[in-house]
Amino acid sequence: MKALKQQKIAVLLGGTSSEREVSLNSGKAVLEALRQQGYDAHAFDPKDTALSELKTQGFERAFNILHGGMGENGVVQGALEQLGIPYTGCGVMSSAVTLDKYRTKLLWKAVDLPTAKMSVVFRGNAVNVAEIIDELGLPLFVKPASEGSSVGVTKVKSAEELMPAINEALKYDEIVLVEEFLAGAEYSVPVLDGEVLPAVQIIPEGEFYDYHAKYISDNTQYICPALSPERQAEVAEIVKKGYETVGCRGWGRVDVMEDAEGRFRLVEVNTCPGMTSHSIFPKSAATVGYSFEKLVEKILELSV
Repeated sequence: MKALKQQKIAVLLGGTSSEREVSLNSGKAVLEALRQQGYDAHAFDPKDTALSELKTQGFERAFNILHGGMGENGVVQGALEQLGIPYTGCGVMSSAVTLDKYRTKLLWKAVDLPTAKMSVVFRGNAVNVAEIIDELGLPLFVKPASEGSSVGVTKVKSAEELMPAINEALKYDEIVLVEEFLAGAEYSVPVLDGEVLPAVQIIPEGEFYDYHAKYISDNTQYICPALSPERQAEVAEIVKKGYETVGCRGWGRVDVMEDAEGRFRLVEVNTCPGMTSHSIFPKSAATVGYSFEKLVEKILELSV
């Protein structure tokens, strides 16, 4: 097989999901990092060009930086496998499972991993607001099961706010999760080649880490390393098991929160994390010696 720098590499970016703009920004950064290191890398936007053209245009490997939608739900991964093109990140099964927060949490619960209590709403089914609040209390978080970047997520503080929040989330997905509020700190924990990297604590400007806090605000605080060695080892054990339970590989990011007693709770997995100037993964990787360029190269080297 030819050396990586002799291969024509497609940086898959953009796409058609609600996270298109973030993906374009991530893709631009990845593309520049690869080219700076001498790779024959080219932007490829599936919104504009059919994936089948990858083979026609002579691409031999793909760096997938498509966020959400078909870029993370297994569709692109399946297409690349059919085309015989190695790609970065998780495979078909783990991509499909982890984009669905509902089924991810079912798998975690099956192996006794800690996660927030939830109530599930299916489009077209009746919703008993009083029953949900009685079970989970207030405040609550409402989120679409299969969206990323906090799209469609609402923090609910009163009974009157719950149905509007559910209806908002149903615009993005037919399954909506209503989750108990976890009162502790919020962390995001990268995993690279099976190694759990230092947790990054997120302190948003607003009430929670929403789209604005992730990609627009300069006032969101990121603390890394955020935990003592003992607490890092504790969260790493949970994250590694959660990551492996859903079959992830290569690179990914697991979001974790503390409850009021400081116990870690798994929230979700991101199989194609952001790689923008605001992104968490490069912040953590930098603390263990990876420059942005070397991180991008490492991820590419893990492609299969």
